[in-house]
Amino acid sequence: ILTISQSTEEGQVYNLDEIRSLTAYAHSKGLLVHMDGARFANAVAALGVSAKEMTADSGIDVLSFGGTKNGLMFGEAVVFFNRPEAENFRFVRKQGLQLASKMRFLGAQFIALLGDDLWLNNARHANAMAKYLADQIKKIPGVKISYSVEANVVFLKLPSAIAQKLHEEFYFYIWNEQTSVVRLMMSYESKPEEVDALAQAINSAF
Repeated sequence: ILTISQSTEEGQVYNLDEIRSLTAYAHSKGLLVHMDGARFANAVAALGVSAKEMTADSGIDVLSFGGTKNGLMFGEAVVFFNRPEAENFRFVRKQGLQLASKMRFLGAQFIALLGDDLWLNNARHANAMAKYLADQIKKIPGVKISYSVEANVVFLKLPSAIAQKLHEEFYFYIWNEQTSVVRLMMSYESKPEEVDALAQAINSAF
């Protein structure tokens, strides 16, 4: 099986042509293609395409549709686009200890998330906040954004001392201590004033 993450850990997004090239190659070798979509909604929002265009129409066989990173308390949905491949999955799910005793509570969240495009609007907001943050901090002398901002994350190179100081007030992940790169994730509930406060703190630290 070939697995691709959409969007990736670095916040990059595969475009449809790239996905189709990968799936065509994998299928030519007899492989199935799984899309790890923990941030699937952010990728859909970033490209401005439909979920179907990114998955079934592009040759994806199985999708892990993320809920936890897009507003749910817990839960991911596994979506099979070829019914025969899903035949034994209910047993695999149980053997893998992924069968919750009250699955209806997980399902109820997805009813709300998928209604009225809440999943997509949440993702659009998170992406917009990441772009807003990038626009704010790229003007600061000495600040370097490590990757292009395509989804809802900004990777930033910060001197270790500055990162540690900022960590006292803001929660973020130090992605690579050796290269002094930190990961700033935006979510469906990130607010512009919070982004402003973070950008100002970074500016003041320099």
